[in-house]
Amino acid sequence: MRIVFAGTPHFAVAPLAALAGSSHELVGVLTQPDRPAGRGRQLAASPVKEFALARGIPLAQPQTLRTAEGRAPLLEWQPDVLVVVAYGLILPQEALDIPRYGCINIHASLLPRWRGAAPIQRAILAGDTLTGVTIMQMDVGLDTGPMLLHREVPITADDDALSLQGKLSEQGAEALLEVLAHLESGTLQVVPQPLEGASYASKIDKSESRIDWTQSAAAIDRRVRAFKAWPIADTTFHGEQLRIHKARVSDVSVSESASVEPGRILGVQVDELLVACGEGVLAITALQRAGKRIVSGAEFANGLRDLQERFT
Repeated sequence: MRIVFAGTPHFAVAPLAALAGSSHELVGVLTQPDRPAGRGRQLAASPVKEFALARGIPLAQPQTLRTAEGRAPLLEWQPDVLVVVAYGLILPQEALDIPRYGCINIHASLLPRWRGAAPIQRAILAGDTLTGVTIMQMDVGLDTGPMLLHREVPITADDDALSLQGKLSEQGAEALLEVLAHLESGTLQVVPQPLEGASYASKIDKSESRIDWTQSAAAIDRRVRAFKAWPIADTTFHGEQLRIHKARVSDVSVSESASVEPGRILGVQVDELLVACGEGVLAITALQRAGKRIVSGAEFANGLRDLQERFT
């Protein structure tokens, strides 16, 4: 079949690579326009663009698909199927109607749970122990189309947004090829999404990175893992931002009789900095002062004048 792929971030690269290595004809790639990135805010190509350019796949970067000009490459390529993976642009009905068999989306959750922009982060924040990928037929709604296939993926206590993204991307690539095979053979089964269990994974706001030490250690640990890539969980130390890159719930307990203020540093255990929370203790493995390199909890403690200091 003639396939056009629409995607932008790293999550979309594994499915794109699977298509490029398959028997299908990958006739074109859509990705978002280059965006400023890094400290210098220089224009940078998306991971999907880099993949397409390296393999000589025809590429287009329309600002929108709401105009005839933006849809022109899609009309020119005349695909049987448009595969959409974290593209980041809304597809109007005019675009959905162009491919012969419609548009297929890989979504990083078990729909209808966590429709929306940030399903991976929201699943970790909520303490979900199971997620997955859903291949669905796209409609004009927000992740509301009928389901074609889903694959379950456990969320472990060690998973962060980056590790889970990698697992889901690989599962999505495999599931996509399976769906396309069924579509080609006429054996595809379409199942409407259930009405129950729907939830919305709103876009992550940078303000959510701030740690509230009155929360439980388990909740703070989930925040650190969910925001591993961006915006990175942070706290304040001596009036400056301090980023927490890696942590876990410690098995160290604080005596109920002791009045320990949340955010208080309790000491060091091996390479981990122990910090009191509203409930339990967080063991910080890697953290970073503004403009400095990432250090272990023990290295950070070595620079303290008083081990009884507090994060706020």
